[in-house]
Amino acid sequence: MNQKTIIISNRLPVRIIEKDDEYTFIPSEGGLATGLSGVYKSGNSIWVGWPGIDVPEQRQQEVIEKLRHLNLYPVFLTQEEINLYYEGFSNEVLWPIFHYMVTYANFEQSYWESYKLVNQKFADAASSVMGNNDRIWIHDYQLMLLPGILRLAQPRSTIGFFNHIPFPSYEIFRLIPWREELLQGLMGSDLIGFHTYDDVRHFVSTATRLLTVESSANVLRENDRSVAVEAFPMGIDAEKFENLPNQPDVKEEIKRLNEGRENIKLILSIDRLDYSKGIMGRLRAYEMLLQQNPEYLEKIELYMIVVPSRDNVAQYRSLRDQIDQFVGNLNARYRTLNWNPINYFYRSFPINVLSSLFSTAAICLVTPMRDGMNLVSKEYVASRIHNDGVLILSEMAGASKELTEALIVNPNDLTDIKDAIIKGLKMPLIEQQKRMTSMRAIVAKFNVNHWVNNFISKLNEVKESQNSLKTKHAIGNIREKIVENYKNASERTLFLDYDGTLVDFSGDIDQATPNEELFILLNKLISDPKNNVVIISGRRHETLQNWFGDLDVNFIAEHGAWQKYRGNDWTSLPLLTNSWKKEIRTLLDTYTDRTPGSFIEEKSYSLVWHYRKAEPGLGDLRANEIVSNLRVLTADKG
Repeated sequence: MNQKTIIISNRLPVRIIEKDDEYTFIPSEGGLATGLSGVYKSGNSIWVGWPGIDVPEQRQQEVIEKLRHLNLYPVFLTQEEINLYYEGFSNEVLWPIFHYMVTYANFEQSYWESYKLVNQKFADAASSVMGNNDRIWIHDYQLMLLPGILRLAQPRSTIGFFNHIPFPSYEIFRLIPWREELLQGLMGSDLIGFHTYDDVRHFVSTATRLLTVESSANVLRENDRSVAVEAFPMGIDAEKFENLPNQPDVKEEIKRLNEGRENIKLILSIDRLDYSKGIMGRLRAYEMLLQQNPEYLEKIELYMIVVPSRDNVAQYRSLRDQIDQFVGNLNARYRTLNWNPINYFYRSFPINVLSSLFSTAAICLVTPMRDGMNLVSKEYVASRIHNDGVLILSEMAGASKELTEALIVNPNDLTDIKDAIIKGLKMPLIEQQKRMTSMRAIVAKFNVNHWVNNFISKLNEVKESQNSLKTKHAIGNIREKIVENYKNASERTLFLDYDGTLVDFSGDIDQATPNEELFILLNKLISDPKNNVVIISGRRHETLQNWFGDLDVNFIAEHGAWQKYRGNDWTSLPLLTNSWKKEIRTLLDTYTDRTPGSFIEEKSYSLVWHYRKAEPGLGDLRANEIVSNLRVLTADKG
């Protein structure tokens, strides 16, 4: 059977416009829609998501039929669901927390309830178009529960998840009341992707602290499943942005922008209205430059575009008003008859106008407080077909990890931003070209198609690896053969490990005691004279004697140091000694005092340092230190 690829995101890659009672579908020009167009437009793929408007129930089938021809499948949401799940939980809980703006978070219980219901709604829609072996690629923070829901419904499916915004550190993420549920949802994935290694590191650290999972080389293990966590920096359609400046309409717009500005250098700023974008800090740095360096008056111009977003929300409306007031005051103070220090636009522009601005601007100023990647920086670089221009980029943007030839700034340091602008204005052309050539090569190579192919390739690789390591269960005919051979055997020896086999593993070793059901099972095995039962354990032999001493079984205790055969006394291996324990015990006591939650278990010929209850990370650190010290202590003991 052919494997379908099912893309799932909050929004479909089209905008629906209703005019004269007719629905029209217009393709989106966003990075995700562009990058995945080659995937979902192929014959055996489909994109599942919200169509962007509240469609009346009586017209939903009409929309389904029209979208089917585009390989799209809608998830219909009510206005209340949009208010609570999207505007509420996604944008008032996850967005501020993930961008380290914790004071903006609103942990409303009704938001969480709606988030769960809508994620289930997406799962139901996806299940209606997916098969058992399909490949599923889920996008972004609005759907963090979805991988877990789909994993339960389709255990064999290949599921990838990509988070397009930053992932916060453990100390920030733990503030969310529903933190474990969100992480557990993501653990339904086979592969979890982020833009940067910092995000990977934060996620792995958070998951190992809040869930009962173990990590090794960015692979999380939970029960019999493994989940890979990797960084996949997203690219852009670099070829499109390289070609745009040569189009006649863009050339005409470039000419218009340059008229009357022959001696003025344009500084470009493009952002969506959001408190994470650092817009006010950027304006204050620009004001500082004009105040402290008056020689740049009438020589530079900030061309600032702010794309409207969520300005029905108080925080965003307040930010918009601050920007309006600041720009108005600064322009009033410095403008002349022929010059405005800031040209400010609160609106969006078509891509051909943006291309003309990218081509004209001497400097592109990108200074977010936090940003998953920031594609504007890459679009500017790709548009510089003459290899000139200067990119000033926040170290808090994911793109700064790739575009290292940009002037990297701390967005909280206004002087740093101001100095970078001056450096960019003074930068010789040869240095501009050296830096820009390097960045353009990176943007061209690691484009959006590379990102898509890289993620899909890794997802397939992870799934193949999981399948190769999958436990081979005794099922069907194999089980019947084992049972038959057991019945026909004249003598049987059964080796039964205690922890993890006869009883479940426990974080508290004192809690993993045998129950009545286990004694019934053992007595049943012992009652058959053909059976020879051996209980194996790393536990102290006194403990096994206390628990099972009345049973007619054999024992191997303390990992082989002690044995007891039926009807005989306990015996230890010859030549064993415990003379070494005093020196080692002193070392372990020191580390136990330094590691809250750890303790020492002493056996006849061994010492065990337990740290399951210690703070995650600290226990591993101390264990490595102990191993290093033990190597030194035992170096001369053979």
